[in-house]
Amino acid sequence: MASLSLLLSLTIVSFFTNSFACTFLITNNCPFTIWPGTLSGSGTPPLPATGFQLDSGQTIMVPSTPGWSGRIWARTGCTFDVTGVGMCQTGDCGGKLECNGIGATPPASLFEITLGTGDQKDFYDVSIVDGYNLPLVAAPRGVRGACNATGCIEDINMGCPRELQVIGNEGGEGGVVACKSACEAFGLDQYCCSGEFANPTTCRPSFYSGIFKRACPRAYSYAFDDGTSTFTCKASQYNIIFCPNSGMRRIDGGLQSTIVEERRTSKINDAVASSSTMLTSFPILILIIVVFFTLYYWP
Repeated sequence: MASLSLLLSLTIVSFFTNSFACTFLITNNCPFTIWPGTLSGSGTPPLPATGFQLDSGQTIMVPSTPGWSGRIWARTGCTFDVTGVGMCQTGDCGGKLECNGIGATPPASLFEITLGTGDQKDFYDVSIVDGYNLPLVAAPRGVRGACNATGCIEDINMGCPRELQVIGNEGGEGGVVACKSACEAFGLDQYCCSGEFANPTTCRPSFYSGIFKRACPRAYSYAFDDGTSTFTCKASQYNIIFCPNSGMRRIDGGLQSTIVEERRTSKINDAVASSSTMLTSFPILILIIVVFFTLYYWP
């Protein structure tokens, strides 16, 4: 029933919001499973899915509402039991499958957006201010005219300075699974843009933020990196792709879900992916299916 409930919820919301709000098409192009999470900003409702498993090669469509503001990221190295309790190596949100209002534990690569209402434009960016765990690209589909894609396609973990490295397994067998920000690693105001450095005049790019910026010129590398990192658009859809180059190495031992969780959530992902494709091509058919299940099978 859990799979059916999530499928119906996403399908109903997708159908009734698709005509006037944009959707997020989240794709896992990594050679391993990820667990995307979503966090709504203050004053905006949560998305229909706040945390879920996404196997390699899978895509899910998540509808939004006008004016929605928040973050989307991917967790790695997760294990959850049948109740959705567990932990992740990177991007963890309180040890739960569904984040339910809890943000990503740094380091994590973030897609951030505030959707415009009416004719107002969206503001969006990809941020590695809180560190980095996976490459990602956000590509909007413009309602009127072209829009700029942004993101961070380089595998920063490969060149992460030793003092910022997060190692996957004990003994280092899992390799570097994330790269901390200098703020998290050292806690100094000059790296955190806090205290006397809490303004764009005194908080300047550091040696460490420079490493991130050279690897990912369009992504936020420190708190006041607005000029080259914030983009605007009026979009109907944002394609968010993790590991867009698909050249990342598989990290064994830390990036596979438990067998129980894979069986439990793969059905959800397959059902939602299937409904998303049908929604795009056959909206009337989807509505008929939703009404049928609602009338005859909804508990």
